[in-house]
Formats: sequence, structure tokens, C-alpha cells
Amino acid sequence: MLSFKCKKLYSMSVFTAIVAILLLSFTGCSKEPEWKAVNDRVLKEQNITSRERSDMSDTGITSNLEPGKVTNISTLPEVIFAPGVKGRMYWGKGILVNFMKMEPNSELPMEELPSERLMVIQKGSVEQLINGAYVPMEATELSPMFYFSTGHVGYKHCLYLEKGSNNAVKAGPNGAEFVEVFYPVRLDYMEKTGAVVPTKVNFENNTVAPNFPANEVLNWWDIQMTQLVPDAECWSRLFNGNGVQVSMLFMGPGTVFGHHTHPEEQVMIVLGGSIDEIILDGKQMMKAGDIVYLPSNMVHGGINGPQGADVIDVFWPVRNDYKQKEKARYDAYNAIIPKGEMPVLLADGLTTTATNSNKSPGLQFTEGPAWMDGKLYFSSMFFDIPAGTWELHPKLSDTVAMDTDGTYKYISTGIHTNGLMAKGNGNLVACDMAGHRIIEMSPTGRVVKVLASKMSDGTRLDGPNDLVIDAKGGIYFTDPQFISTSMVRSSATVNYIKPDGKEVICVIENEGNKEFAMPNGILLSPDGKTFYVNNTYHNDNKLSEAENWIYAYDVNEDGTLSNKRRHSQLFLHPSEYIIEQEKTVSRSSCADGMTMDELGNVYIATAIGLQIFAPSGDYIGTVYTPTSTVSCCFGGDNYDTIYLTCWEKVYSIKTNVKGLVYPLQK
Repeated sequence: MLSFKCKKLYSMSVFTAIVAILLLSFTGCSKEPEWKAVNDRVLKEQNITSRERSDMSDTGITSNLEPGKVTNISTLPEVIFAPGVKGRMYWGKGILVNFMKMEPNSELPMEELPSERLMVIQKGSVEQLINGAYVPMEATELSPMFYFSTGHVGYKHCLYLEKGSNNAVKAGPNGAEFVEVFYPVRLDYMEKTGAVVPTKVNFENNTVAPNFPANEVLNWWDIQMTQLVPDAECWSRLFNGNGVQVSMLFMGPGTVFGHHTHPEEQVMIVLGGSIDEIILDGKQMMKAGDIVYLPSNMVHGGINGPQGADVIDVFWPVRNDYKQKEKARYDAYNAIIPKGEMPVLLADGLTTTATNSNKSPGLQFTEGPAWMDGKLYFSSMFFDIPAGTWELHPKLSDTVAMDTDGTYKYISTGIHTNGLMAKGNGNLVACDMAGHRIIEMSPTGRVVKVLASKMSDGTRLDGPNDLVIDAKGGIYFTDPQFISTSMVRSSATVNYIKPDGKEVICVIENEGNKEFAMPNGILLSPDGKTFYVNNTYHNDNKLSEAENWIYAYDVNEDGTLSNKRRHSQLFLHPSEYIIEQEKTVSRSSCADGMTMDELGNVYIATAIGLQIFAPSGDYIGTVYTPTSTVSCCFGGDNYDTIYLTCWEKVYSIKTNVKGLVYPLQK
């Protein structure tokens, strides 16, 4: 028999065991997931401190993805929503992501949304029900080197609808693909996959203000890019509702996300390129279509492949650190471009013509704008673009004078001018590209003087492209050998006409085009001490060390340049990153004309819009134009308007700053 003492101890141990079992049964969450032990070890090894959020609850939802394991979206069940309408979806504890495919002219019936919905069109077009009316939305697919064939950047529309909104979608004639993100998780969508739907869910009020208005179609390109990792090519367009945040992220070739963690859960899909995703203490390769679920505070990171990675990350709840970074980005951008200000179309050369001509099209490839005496002057250059040769046709080219209301007239015909700039004496200085010369032109288009047609060594100019005039009256100009015929010089160069006009010297030799494939747009800083040059750069047998960078030089007393250095890196369309001979080639930013404000901010016309950089080289933002921006200048009564020449169109946009007036003043 047991003693009384033993009986008492036995009873206590049994009671303790029963209590423990009961506690475990009532608090199923006390059992830690299998990955937690490894996660704790990696946190310690990497010296990472995890954080918690007080507004995150156990929602009762279980993800349909295994935590930290990469799979492909094609392995998920395909759900039929309506005839010709199919989707594949994945979810975490708080959000659900659905990739929807609609056959041509199919329809998603009207419903009242049980959750807020963020939507981004990926392909094709739809008519989306908004406030009782159907509104068109579309995505334009672009192929590499789109700039050189059409110049049209296109659209990728996105939309935020609040919970309780009426929702219906009609696919266009070519069908549509789009991603939609819901918060909270749509239980009816879960049910469609055959998943077990909990009888009780718990979503606490962890909401923030959406960063864009509801019921308003936005263009993805108009969302400013936020840098997520300091000093790294990791940029995102952030889009959030009350409880969900979508990060449309591009990470450049070789970019590294080190080990890190955050309290928000994350679901991720790769749209293009590749990334070695670091998860816990291992790596998993992710390519297009691969998805992964990263629960709260799971350690992860990434090493991007040779083409970088185009990714959609979705977070629940909204990341406040990303919101703060986004605010800093918009504060910098709106200090220059007023909030809500968008480019205004002044003239479309396909639908208008000059007041002194019936020529059609009225404008062709617009270039080289300059403001002088209340008018915008620019070049309308004819190239044989449809044939793909870009052959110049001077007889069909014009120099144009435009009033602020968008009406314009030709001041000269038959001269293939390119870059223009006010000379300061009431005349213009012009690059006569096909004429192999720099000329002075009156406001009426009369050639007053030939300023240069050859170098001091007697070599003829090939095709002057852009120019800038210093405070002494000296003229810098680029000769990028853009024209395909009649070239006589050994390489593309940057040159300087000395103030007395008697000597034309080369200031950037660029032997063998190794430094710059095509030196194009140029600028001088407000004090005249720094010279900037960009690189059009594309891979038509022309590769260079410059790639998609703006370079800066010191200006010496005699006009020569020294101390070459990188200033700012231009953004490319993701399609421009390709692999050639097992290495990454960033093909073309199509950097062209540039302008500058009084503060020294640099504005560069590129294939994806007008990119703006601080004097330090830090990125500020991009003004998107539907047609690729070719060149730019400041003008207007207060010199606070930027004029943008964009193929056959001309736009303007108001700013909070004033442009730098050239020629520079002594």
C-alpha cells in the first residue's frame, strides 16, 4: 500500500498532468510550428531581433500553403467562377490573393464585396463596374526595345474597392488576366477550392488609411517607386487598402536582401526573372509563377538572379515602415511636382497640323525643345521608323514654334534640326543633325550663321545631337553617331566650341565607344562647374561601360572636362534586362534630352518617363507620359513649367520650382 504521503504526491502529479493536458487542449496555439526552432536559431546566429504587433490576432484562418516552402501557382486547384472565368488562389491568415483569367467577352457576375479588394490588370482589358457604371481598364504588353518601335509606354491599370462595394467584371475581346487581393480572407473563395472553412473567424480592427482613393482607376506607372533597401536597386510601387498592402517590386540583377524578419505575414509570387529566396537556414530558387508563404517573423531574404526579379509581395497587416518610406518618397517628389499634378497634352501631331501648313502628320519625332520669348521651339524630325532603319529624311523635317495654347507653325522645313537652345541674343543655336553642323537660327527659321561644321583638326562632324551653352558663350555638343550613314569619325564624342568660335575641340574622346555607346543629353550645373552627360545605350553592336548611368565631370577653366564619375542610375523597363553570353545586359534607358532647375535637380527624358534626380544623384521620382519622353526643357511665364516632347506629342506639367536659364549667366 502507498503511504499517505505517497498518495498525496501521486494525486498531485496526476492533477498536474490533467491540468497540462487541459491547457494544451484549450490553447492549441501553444504548440509551436515545426519551423520555429530553426527560426530561433537563425535569429540568434544572424543577430536579428524579431518584433511583434499588438494589432495582429489569431484569425482562425490556416494558409493553404506550407510555411516557407516554395511551390508553383500552377499546382493549386483551378476554380471556375463563371463560364470562361477561372482563378487560382492562395492565402495567409489575413489576406487572400487570386490570379484570375477571363476568356474573351466572359463576365464575372455582380456581387457585393465581403472584403476590400485591390486589383491590378496584368494582361488584356476589362470593363469594371465602379459606382454603377462600367469603366475600361487595360494592361499593355511591351516587348524589349519597345521605345525604338512605337514609343508608347502603355498602361497597367489598378483599382481599390471598399468592402460592401458592388463588383462585376466584363472581359475585353482578347480576354484578361488580373490579380486581386482581398482583406479579410474571402471565406466563399476558400470554400470554392474545397478548403475547410472555419465556423468562427476573428479579424481585429487593424486598419490604416488607403494610400489611394477608392473607385478610381489608376495607372501603375503613375505610382512613384519607393526604395525598400538603402543603397540597393530594390524599388517598389506600394498600394494599400485598410488592412492589406501590395508591393509591386523590381529588384535589379544581383541585388541582395539580407536575412531579416518582420511581424507582418507575407505571400510572394515571382512574375519574371529569378531569385534565390533565403528561407530560415536554406535557399530555394524561385522563378516565374513560384509562390511562397512567409508567416509572421519567419527569417528570410533573397539573392536576385542575373535578370533581377519582378515580384508581387502582399503583406498583412500594412507595413508601417514601408508607409514611412513611401511618404518620404512622395514628399520629395511633391516638393517639385505638385500633388495631383499630371502632364497636360498640348498637341498631338497625328491629329493636328501647323497653322501655316496642311502637312500630315503635323508632328513626327519631336526633339530638342527650347523656350525663348514666350514660345516653345522644338524639332520635328522625320525618320523611316516603320521600316526599322531610322533613316533620316531632312526634306520632310521641320523646326517648330509653339504657343502656350498648343497651336504651332513651322519656322523652317528641310533642315533636320535636333537639340535647340536660346543663344541669349534673340536667336537659337541648333544642332543640324543631317547637315553635320551647328548653326545659329533666327526665330523665323533663317540660318544666320554656321557656328561649326568640323573639328579643329579638319574632321567633319557626323551628326550633332544635343547642346548646352556656358556663361562664356562656349557651346558643348554631343555627336553620338546616331545617323547610320556618312559617318567619318572613329567614335561618338562630346565636343566644345570655344567662346571665340575659332576652335572646336573634343572633350570626351570615347575611343572605340567604350566609355559611352551613345553620349546624348548634356547639362551644366547652375554654377557652371559640373558637366553632365547621359548614355542612350542600346545593344545594337554598341556596348559600353556607361550602361544606364548619368555621368558628371568637373569643368576646367579652358572648357575641358576631368574627374569623370557616376552621378545617377536610370531606371529601365524590366524588359530591358536580358542575358547575353551568360551575363546581364541592361539594354536601353533611351536617355535623351535633359534639363535642370535652379536648385540643381536633374531631369532626364527616358523610355519610361521624365526621371528626376537630386544634385547628389539620389532618385526623386518619375513623371509618366503615355508616349515615351524624348526631351524636355523649362519655360512658361514664370519658368516653372516643364515641356516634354514625346514622339509625335508635346506635353507640359507645372512645377513648384523654377528652371535654370541657359545660356548660364556670368
